[in-house]
Amino acid sequence: MPDRVNRQVLAIAPMPPEKSAYALARYSRSADSIVESLAWVRTHDSSRFLESFYFQYGHASIADLGHIVMCFEGISELAAAEVEDEQLWDGQAKSSRYQDFGKSGFVTPAEFTPVDAATYEAGGQALLAAYREVHDAAFAYLSEQLPRPEEMKPDAYQRNIAARAFDVARYLLFWGVPTNVGQVTSIRTLEKQIQRLKASPYAEMRAIGDEIAAACAAEPGCKWDLDAPVEPLAPTLAKYCTADEHLRQSREDLRIWASQNLGSFGDATGEAVDLLKPTDTVADIVATLLYPVCDWPFRALYEWATGVSAAVRAEVLDAAVRSRTRRDDLLREFRGNLYCYDMVMDVGAYRDFHRHRRCQQYRQAYSGALGYDVPDAVTASGMEETYRRAMDSALATVKSLPAPGSDYLLPFGARNRFLFKMDFAEAEYIARVRSGVKGHFSYRKLAWEMKCAMERLEPELAHLMAGTPPWIEDPLKR
Repeated sequence: MPDRVNRQVLAIAPMPPEKSAYALARYSRSADSIVESLAWVRTHDSSRFLESFYFQYGHASIADLGHIVMCFEGISELAAAEVEDEQLWDGQAKSSRYQDFGKSGFVTPAEFTPVDAATYEAGGQALLAAYREVHDAAFAYLSEQLPRPEEMKPDAYQRNIAARAFDVARYLLFWGVPTNVGQVTSIRTLEKQIQRLKASPYAEMRAIGDEIAAACAAEPGCKWDLDAPVEPLAPTLAKYCTADEHLRQSREDLRIWASQNLGSFGDATGEAVDLLKPTDTVADIVATLLYPVCDWPFRALYEWATGVSAAVRAEVLDAAVRSRTRRDDLLREFRGNLYCYDMVMDVGAYRDFHRHRRCQQYRQAYSGALGYDVPDAVTASGMEETYRRAMDSALATVKSLPAPGSDYLLPFGARNRFLFKMDFAEAEYIARVRSGVKGHFSYRKLAWEMKCAMERLEPELAHLMAGTPPWIEDPLKR
C-alpha cells in the first residue's frame, strides 16, 4: 500500500521580500516542507543564495517570489506615468476626479536654468489659475443643468457634481503637477523598473530610480507592526541595479536612423482611432520600433515597412539590437500582438488608458504639435476664451523651453499619438469598461470608437463587443 498523502493549503504570513524569495526558491529545490524551508531561511543568509542563483546563475524567476509595496509621494504626473509603465504592475495613483489638484503646486524640472525655471513656473501658475476658474464655472453650470434628484442625498449630489467639474477642469492640469502612487511589484519587476528609470532622459526619473534602490537597502520608512523589528526589504537587489544602457542606446540609435531616413511626416492628426491588423510580422516589428522615435502614424510606418527592401528593414532591426548584451532582453517592440490601435488622444485620457496592462503600449514624443481638445462644458459654461488663452499660452511656452524639461508644462488637454497593441479579448474589455457612463467623457468616446473600428475590421467578432455609446449619459452616476 502506498503511503497516505496529507494535503494542506498553507497561508504564509508576510515576511521580507528577499526572505520570501529565498524560502520559496529553496522550497522548490528540496524535499522539505514549507515549514522546514522557513526554518532553514531563518538561520541562513538569503543574500548569499540570491548572489549565487539569481545574479550569477541567472535564475531570474526567483525574483518573482518576493513582492514589495512601494509608495511615491510628491512626484510629478509625468514621473507617475513613467513609474507605472510596466506590464506586470499593480498600483493606484491619486485621482484627478476626486481631489483638487489646484492646491498642490507643481514640480519644477531639475534640468532648467533659473531663467527657464522662472518661465516654466509662471506658465504653471497661469494654468492652475485657469484650472480653478474653469472648475468653478463648470461646477455652477453642471449644478444648473443637473438638478439634484429627490432620492439623492445632498452630500452625494455635491460630490458627483464636483467630480464632473474636475473632469472638465483637468484639461488644464499639466505633467508637472504632483501626485502620489502606490505600487506592489515583484522584485524582478522592481529591478527592471529601476534600470529603466535610471536610463530616462528626465532627471526626476533617474533620481527616483536611485531613491527606489536606496529604499530597498534601508529599513522600511513605514511599517504595520510598530513593535516588530525591521530590516531592509531587498538589500541584495539594491547593489546591482544599474541603468539599462541597452534601452537608452537603442532608442538613440533608432532616433538617429529615423531622422536620417524618414524625416517628419507633417500634419498627421487623422482619425482619433485607427485600427490595423498587421499580416507582415517583420514590417510590424520595424514599424513599432520606429513609432516612438518619429511623428509618423503607425499605418504609414507599416505600409512603408512592407514596401521597402529586406536590407532596409535589417538596418532598423540592427539599430535596435546592436547595443544588446547577453544579459539584455529584446525591446518590448519585438513582442507581437494581433490588433494595433493607433490613437490621437488628450494626455489626460492617456493617463486612464495607460492603466490597462494586457497590451503593449508605445508613445511618440510629447510636443503639443497636435493641438488640444476643448470640452463641451467649457464652451457651455462661457469659459472657452479663458480656456483657449491658457492652453495657447502654455503650448507656446512649451515650445520656448528646452527639452526634456519642457514636457512638464504640457497640459492634459494637449493631444498626442499613442499606440496600443492587444488581442481581441483586451480590445473587448477596454471598449466595454471605458465606454461606460461612469467614465470620463474623453476616454468614453475613444472606447466607443475602438468598438466601431473593430466592427469595420472584424464584423464577425465585433458583435461580441459590448459598449455604451457616448450619447447615452448618466452624469450623476460615479
